[in-house]
Amino acid sequence: MTARTDFGKHYLVDLSQCDPDKISRVEEVRRIFLRAAEESKARIVGELFHQFEPAGVSGVLLIEESHFSVHTWPEDSFVGVDIFTCGEEMDAPIAIDALKLAFDAQVVEVKVLVRGQLGELSDAGASRPKPHRTR
Repeated sequence: MTARTDFGKHYLVDLSQCDPDKISRVEEVRRIFLRAAEESKARIVGELFHQFEPAGVSGVLLIEESHFSVHTWPEDSFVGVDIFTCGEEMDAPIAIDALKLAFDAQVVEVKVLVRGQLGELSDAGASRPKPHRTR
């Protein structure tokens, strides 16, 4: 048996200079997020969104391929999105483009991690977990 080293792709998406009105309330963020997931051919199996006061949203879509998550900071016009997909049919870049347009993001930065290859993160400035030692 060959050991797998690719369990899917994890997209870390920073959307900056977004329209604060579009990222303040759960109703609008949820609508945009669901549409982006559907356009990317994600198969949604569950969802949970939370409204912060006075403004801001956190939400998660559970999809057959893994998940989408979103956190908004309207006071800073910023949205953080994670998309983890282990399927072949879902197209994360389509979802990212849809979110950019719908949130009116002026700046989009995307980092892609291949899950199962976390040892390579240390080259990107992330620290490796220390081995657990028992007595």
